[in-house]
Amino acid sequence: MKKLLALSLALVMVFGLSTTALAQSTISFSWWGGDARHEATIKAVDAFEAKNPDIAVSDEYSAWSGWEEKMGQRFASNSAPDLNQINWNWITAFSSDGSKFVDLNTLSDIIDLSQFEKSGLDACTVAGKLQGLPVSMTGRIFYWNKAAFEKAGIGVPASHAELMAAGQVFKDKLGEDYYPLVLGTYDRMILMVFYLESVYGKDWVVENKLNYTKDEIAAGLNFIKEMEDGHVIPTLMKLTGDGADSLDKNNNWMDGHYGGIFEWDSAAGKFQKALNEDQEFVVGEHFSDWGEYQGGYAKVSMALAISETAQDKEAAAKLLNFLLNEEEGVALMESQRGIPLSKKANEYLAANKLLDPIVAEANAKVLSWVRFNLDPLFESNELKADETGVYAQVMANLSYGEVDVDGAADMLIEGVNSVLGN
Repeated sequence: MKKLLALSLALVMVFGLSTTALAQSTISFSWWGGDARHEATIKAVDAFEAKNPDIAVSDEYSAWSGWEEKMGQRFASNSAPDLNQINWNWITAFSSDGSKFVDLNTLSDIIDLSQFEKSGLDACTVAGKLQGLPVSMTGRIFYWNKAAFEKAGIGVPASHAELMAAGQVFKDKLGEDYYPLVLGTYDRMILMVFYLESVYGKDWVVENKLNYTKDEIAAGLNFIKEMEDGHVIPTLMKLTGDGADSLDKNNNWMDGHYGGIFEWDSAAGKFQKALNEDQEFVVGEHFSDWGEYQGGYAKVSMALAISETAQDKEAAAKLLNFLLNEEEGVALMESQRGIPLSKKANEYLAANKLLDPIVAEANAKVLSWVRFNLDPLFESNELKADETGVYAQVMANLSYGEVDVDGAADMLIEGVNSVLGN
C-alpha cells in the first residue's frame, strides 16, 4: 500500500509538472486585407502554433472598409488585440504619447531589429519609442487589365494623354458602362496630390501647413473632374450603385468593365486574384506628362505593433519575429504585405523565387520614381474615412455636382486646415 501510495503521488507530481509545462498563453492578432492575405497569414499563424505549442493565437481579420474606425475605438478603450497590423499613421493618430504600443526596443532579445534599416525604424519611432516594426515600403501606381484594353483595340496607357483618349474609345467601342480607370474618393485625393507634386514640385504639407494655394488646389480638382467628364473614370454615383464595399469586390473590376486602378503596390495580389480568368493584370507606369517633376510619395506601408495592454508581450513578440524574420513564417507570408523590409526575409524570398513578380515590379517602379514626403496627418481618419472624411465629402460633392471646383477647393482647404490645427 505504501508503494502504491508513493507511486500515485509521483504520478500526480509528474502530471502536475506536465500540465504546467503545457500551460498555454493565448494572444490575439488582428489584420485587414483581401482573401489572399488572409489565407497566407492564417497558414503562417498555424505554423507558428505548431512550432510554439505553448502559445495559442486568436485571429481577428476583415476587409479594410470600416476597419480603421473599429480599431480606433478599441485602442481608445484599451481593448485592442495583442499584436496588430497597423497603418503607419496610426502611431501618431492613436499613440502620439507612446501610451498604446509597446516600445519594441525592450523586446530586442526576441525581435531581430538588426534586419531593418534605421530609416524604417525611425519612421515608426514616436515619443522616443519604437512603436511598430515596418513590414514594407509602399507607394501608389497604376495597374491595368490588359485584356480590357485589347478588347477596346488599344494598348494600356503609358501617359496621361493616352489615358484621356482611352475614355472615349472605351465608351464608343465597348459601351457606356466601360471605363479605362476607376477611382474611389481616397484614390482621387492621392492621385490629385501626385499630379500637383508633378506640376508644382512641392510637398502637400510642410511644417504642419498646407503648401498649396487655392488656385493650385482648384487645378488639381479640375484634373479629377476632367477625367470624369471625359468618361475616363465613372462618377461616384455610378460607383456607389455598383454595390461593392471595395474595388476588388466590384464585379465591374472583375470582368473588365473597369480597365484600371491606382493602388498601393502592396495591394496588387488581391486585385489580381479578383479578376476573372479571361482577364490579364499588368503593372503600369507613372505618367511623365503631368509635369516636370516626379510626383508622388512612398511610405511605410504598414507595421506590426504590440499593444501595451497585451498580457504576454513576449509571446506576441515571438509571433511578430516569426512573421517578419524567420524563414518558415516569411516563406508562408511571401509578399502579401508588400516587398519585405527585413533583409533576411527579402534575401530568402528572392533566393527561393517566392516574391510575387507583379508586386516586386510595382514596388521597384514606385521606389525609383517618387520624390516627395508624406505628412502623417494626410491619412488621419478625419480626412480619409470612407464616407465621413473630408476627402470623401469633397470628392463626392464635386462628383454629384453639389459644388463646383472653386467650392470644392474651399471645402478641402478648410478641412485640411482643421485637421492640421490651422
